[in-house]
Amino acid sequence: MRDLFLIGFIALIALLGLRRPFLFICGYIYIDIVSPQRISYYLLNSIPISLIFFILSFGGWVLNDDKVQAKPSPRQILLILLLALCAYTTTTADFPIEAADKWSWVWKALVFAIFLPMTLYTRLRIETVLAFMLLSVSSIVVVGGIKTLAGGGGYGTLNLMVANNSGMYEGSTISAFSIAIIPLILFMAKYSTIVKPNIVSRIYCYSLAFACLLIPIGTQTRTGLLCIALLAVLELRAAKRRMLYLGIMASIALVSIPFLPKSYSARMDTIKGYKGDASAATRLAVWKWTIGYAADHPFGGGFNVYLANKITIDLSYTAPDGTIMRAVGYDAGRAFHNSYFEMLGEQGYPGLVLFLMIHLGGLIRMESIRRTYRKTEGENEWVPHLAAALQHGHLIYLLGASFVGIAFQPFIYQVVAVEIGFDRYVQHYVKKRVWNPFRKRHGQDPDEFHDSELPASPAEPAKQIKGFKQSPSR
Repeated sequence: MRDLFLIGFIALIALLGLRRPFLFICGYIYIDIVSPQRISYYLLNSIPISLIFFILSFGGWVLNDDKVQAKPSPRQILLILLLALCAYTTTTADFPIEAADKWSWVWKALVFAIFLPMTLYTRLRIETVLAFMLLSVSSIVVVGGIKTLAGGGGYGTLNLMVANNSGMYEGSTISAFSIAIIPLILFMAKYSTIVKPNIVSRIYCYSLAFACLLIPIGTQTRTGLLCIALLAVLELRAAKRRMLYLGIMASIALVSIPFLPKSYSARMDTIKGYKGDASAATRLAVWKWTIGYAADHPFGGGFNVYLANKITIDLSYTAPDGTIMRAVGYDAGRAFHNSYFEMLGEQGYPGLVLFLMIHLGGLIRMESIRRTYRKTEGENEWVPHLAAALQHGHLIYLLGASFVGIAFQPFIYQVVAVEIGFDRYVQHYVKKRVWNPFRKRHGQDPDEFHDSELPASPAEPAKQIKGFKQSPSR
């Protein structure tokens, strides 16, 4: 029954895509996040649906779409460079077979992130992509939230529809992303034009946000707890009544603590001291090994190079009674558990620099848009709020990335692509007219320039405006 439902849903998107090719892109996003072929028992396992929709997305754009956004932006160029670097390190990898396996899905994530902004030239398309991203993640989050409320949680034991603990179904990964999407959920609840905000849509959005908060409890991951703490701080910046917000947050924390499972509280207590925790001590040892490896291999060792590590784990710590406890362990082939060290080990210093430039560039651009339009009212009131939501979700990802290896997780590159497309949209169709005396020509007065000179519709290409130099896309 499950297979028939999944096949029917995917077939429906494909049929609708024949009339509206943009839906092929939405279908690929759903497949990339949810991986229905992994949920299916047997029917979808033999069909390369991801590759099919990947090709259909490009084909639909080439044959039917407007090419107004085809010129690459600086961050798209950085993504192209990262793609080329990954291709190179794969050919020279220390573990060719394992590297090729990871490359088989990484290249699609990067190519799609480079391509997606070219299709996002209207607000409707930007919101549609965000809606598919959020609903796709919600199909995982809602299941986990219900099982957590039913008492079925536990570290490494929360079943999220599949037995394979990888991708978006891995505990720490879904914990980080479930918290990262909450700002976007709150934005859609208030400013969505696809589903006009009403009591039903808001109840669903707030319930989904609550389910997202339950995921770190159900998975019992420390990464999720830290992401929740950062979310609370970031939302404080956006709150109009900050004292009321602080009071509500404190009340929720005090009320919820007694209801948390003892196993969850015990696991969170290990944050206080890393040396007594084998997991944290192992990660530190792996990170130390990675730094040494990068010193000898500045261009990295290719995907999954962590398989080469052999580490010594220091478990020495001071007990509560003052006794010094000493223990040493040995291990090999342990994963990075950190996206920054993952980039450093696999792609070397060039990869780490590109990774930081791509993500920090997005944070800077979203902050610039938020500050520029923070007092905007009317039809463009949504602009600063979407910029803030994307920025907050991105910051939460960067924090979560410090504790789990999700440097190439496709979802974050879809967020990056939305940021690029949104930035371009603002630059072309929303940008405020600011007079510059150095651009004055033929004695024209700055007051002669009005919003009526902007393109009449976001679907129309941005045109050169007399007296102004077209600003570059970002």
